[in-house]
Amino acid sequence: MPPPSDIVKVAIEWPGAFPKLMEIDQKKPLSAIIKEVCEGWSLGNHENFALQNADSTNFYITEKNRNDIKNGSILRLTTSPSQTAAQLHERIQSSSMDAKLEALKDLANSSRDVTFAQEFINLDGISLLTQMVESGTDFGDLLSFTLTAFVELMDHGIVSWDTFSVAFIKKIAGYVNKSAMDTAVLQRSLAILESMVLNSQDLYQKVAQEITIGQLIPHLQGTDQDIQTYTIAVINALFLKAPEDKRQEMAHILAQKQLRSIILSNVIRSPKPINDEMAHQLYVLQVLTFNLLEDRMMTKMDPQDQAQRDIIFELRRIAFDVECEPNNSGSIEKRKSMYTRDYKKLGFINHVNPAMDFTQIPPGMLALDNMLYFARHHQDAYIRIVLENSSREDKHECPFGRSSIELTKMLCETLKVGELPSENCHDFHPMFFTHDRSFEEFFCICIQLLNKTWKEMRATSEDFNKVMQVVRDQIMRALTQKPNSLDQLKSRLQNLSYTEILKIRQSERMNQEDFQSRPIL
Repeated sequence: MPPPSDIVKVAIEWPGAFPKLMEIDQKKPLSAIIKEVCEGWSLGNHENFALQNADSTNFYITEKNRNDIKNGSILRLTTSPSQTAAQLHERIQSSSMDAKLEALKDLANSSRDVTFAQEFINLDGISLLTQMVESGTDFGDLLSFTLTAFVELMDHGIVSWDTFSVAFIKKIAGYVNKSAMDTAVLQRSLAILESMVLNSQDLYQKVAQEITIGQLIPHLQGTDQDIQTYTIAVINALFLKAPEDKRQEMAHILAQKQLRSIILSNVIRSPKPINDEMAHQLYVLQVLTFNLLEDRMMTKMDPQDQAQRDIIFELRRIAFDVECEPNNSGSIEKRKSMYTRDYKKLGFINHVNPAMDFTQIPPGMLALDNMLYFARHHQDAYIRIVLENSSREDKHECPFGRSSIELTKMLCETLKVGELPSENCHDFHPMFFTHDRSFEEFFCICIQLLNKTWKEMRATSEDFNKVMQVVRDQIMRALTQKPNSLDQLKSRLQNLSYTEILKIRQSERMNQEDFQSRPIL
């Protein structure tokens, strides 16, 4: 007969004695089981004892987690969490440095267990640790284990971050700002700063005053990937919590300090493979950087704004190399009809007043920014696309204006511009770290792809949405291959022609049908 499900067979250890094999009845109170174990070894005061897992975690068994005990588990009889917490609280204040170090090592290890952490926190243990840090007498291993214990205790979310003094923050920031600092101390200090910034708006202000991006950059130039990861995490936290008006300013400082190229050469192109945590932090940085575009994406064009209208004039001038006509050349009507003709060639929907095309949000003014960037930085390609399409009279012209607006909107959706980074995503793209204006460059590559796909599909204006779907497919498939540079993206897209996409779709459909078809009898 199988044993009842409430009975678990375990071995229990006690120092200096043979392990005891016993059956635990999960319906009995835990205190009764501990009493039984203590009596087996003739130990009194059973309320001072507890059971813990005899594995690397050493976690205490409690009424909450006792159902996790499996048959064949090895448990250990040990002093209760409150006893252990009281002993460690006393031991870390020892006047002997060696005894103090051993106690801090034990504390750092025990603090991972929430049951112990609660007891130690009840003794005002966190204040004791912060006082030890503030007094600044401890250094090296003593400091490193003090900070480790602090991080582990705070990770349980029992104590609010809002309770820490400026003196403590200055101390921690000081460890990060020092050039030659013990690696373990530096790593814990960065972790503490990140948590402070993320968990308290008040502490964000204080940390932002103590730490500059310039002081963080050198930590990215070393070879320790953990330190690099924690450093980017702090930068991300500062970026995420910065008030909106400060974000552009911070982005400007990051650009000045060459953060992107430092990350590219020291992290992305380093010989070490990128671990998951680093990939997550790079993804967060990528999202936060693209989110700076949200403001432009959600700004409608103001048809009365002369500076904005000048951008449209500039697009027309670059495309058709028009000298600005003096005001008296020809009648107003003649000029208007000339403008309307040119705006039609530029592929705007509203030929009379193209400013109206940019009142849809998203993509708002971001589309116009992209078009101007393309016209100025890739002038030959821009002129070629506009002239090629304006000379086609057979309804096959690919409208540059309308395409740019829809493409910008699609790229914003693809890169989730304006959305907060997700907790467990590692989806960063190395190519976005290879250029200071990577979004605009990405647009320039994709608008040329759109024009090429349009021709391959022999599309007319009725096919506009079909073309956009194919282009989205081409872009998504190329991104999945994680190109390392924008040039690599170009060549991947070259290989994903319309014919190739049709072949891929066909073979995927066949596989799906094979998979879903009924078995042959």
